[in-house]
Amino acid sequence: MGGLALLARELGYSVSGSDQGMYPPMSSQLARSGIKLFDGYSAGNLDDQPDLIVIGNAMSRGNQEVEAVLNQGLPYTSGPQWLLEHVLQGRHVLAVAGTHGKTTTSSMLAWILEYAELAPGFLIGGIAQDFGVSARLGKQPYFVVEADEYDSAFFDKRSKFVHYRPRTAILNNLEFDHADIFDDLPAIQRQFHHLVRTIPGDGLIIAPENDDGIRQTLDMGCWTPVESTSVDGLNQRSESTVADWSAVETSATHFAVLHNGVRQGEVQWAHSGLHNRQNGLAAIAAAKHVGVTPQRAISALNHFKGVKRRLEVIGEYQGVTLYDDFAHHPTAISLTLEGLRTTVGNTQRIIAIIEPRSNTMRMGVHAATLADSVAVADSAFIYKPEGLSWELDLLCEGHPSIHVFSSIESIIDALLAFAQPDDHWVFMSNGGFGGIYEKVLSRLRN
Repeated sequence: MGGLALLARELGYSVSGSDQGMYPPMSSQLARSGIKLFDGYSAGNLDDQPDLIVIGNAMSRGNQEVEAVLNQGLPYTSGPQWLLEHVLQGRHVLAVAGTHGKTTTSSMLAWILEYAELAPGFLIGGIAQDFGVSARLGKQPYFVVEADEYDSAFFDKRSKFVHYRPRTAILNNLEFDHADIFDDLPAIQRQFHHLVRTIPGDGLIIAPENDDGIRQTLDMGCWTPVESTSVDGLNQRSESTVADWSAVETSATHFAVLHNGVRQGEVQWAHSGLHNRQNGLAAIAAAKHVGVTPQRAISALNHFKGVKRRLEVIGEYQGVTLYDDFAHHPTAISLTLEGLRTTVGNTQRIIAIIEPRSNTMRMGVHAATLADSVAVADSAFIYKPEGLSWELDLLCEGHPSIHVFSSIESIIDALLAFAQPDDHWVFMSNGGFGGIYEKVLSRLRN
């Protein structure tokens, strides 16, 4: 929604918006763009009688500002529908969908097109450090969009991505998530198949070689060419299978890129982990579909800075390195920590500090896999927020390295008492985590 506000402002509209408990980097990005922010929801926020209200999918009936929109008969639409009608029409849309890696892959793809001097537009669910913003109009014809499967609005329960009508689509992976709106994995696969139905026959789908969730979705019907990707140790069916695109590790942070078995070059960057290799490979394949050579795409990735809140270093004090990471699903947590482990080795400690904030986490859907997801960390400190619908303390049973805390302050106290030089503290949350970042940094400075 913040990205949509930026696009509307760039189109020349006067933009204001309401949200609850806003926090950086999005809040500061909006303020810098001259967008008026209301903290909280109120009918009074609509006193200027806006020409159009774009209602986010987090809003529901009973919200006093939503009720005021309906009672006053003000025109309203969903975010995805607004994007289609005001930005995407007539453009070559490159969409990145999947349970994990959408923001990072979208950022990589947008950066590759920028490096190739194509000046793409983009809408990304995070702030790419190469751009400093999460959205921009760019120049015709290319537009990169992070394509989310979450529903569009309280009045439109279709997944957001069915509005985008991409010509190039990356389907990164597919697992069960968003348990607050989907009953099971097949329900998500149906929505992904709705997306597949919108991709033209002369378009392109890029998908991993061996992701069962995506393979089953495409088996429901596919009318678009599909190019496969394979990364050593991830989504690789067998040694005899040759994917259209392959990534072969040459060091912890470097990998060779092969297209139809022919080496195209080597990505040499600072980003670790199989997931980043997979994301980069898919972005290279998508960029080729719009005319960017693999060699130029590889060169672009060699200069890719990354995305805020994706294992972003936010401080280093007395030998302790602090990271901010958005991971909120056990698979994402595991991949991030494994990637960091390959970088720091086994002699330095990794401490994962986790806030189970997403609706799916709070419902306990991932309770059985959360403990295993932190296996490569030396310790895990997990915050137990009020109103959690499952017994988080059970994670400690049989896992002496996992500790549960009922307050932010108690986590900070334990961290400072536990600290050693060369520690790596990874804060993992898809929200503000009660301001823990600033509080920890302040305590360390003191």
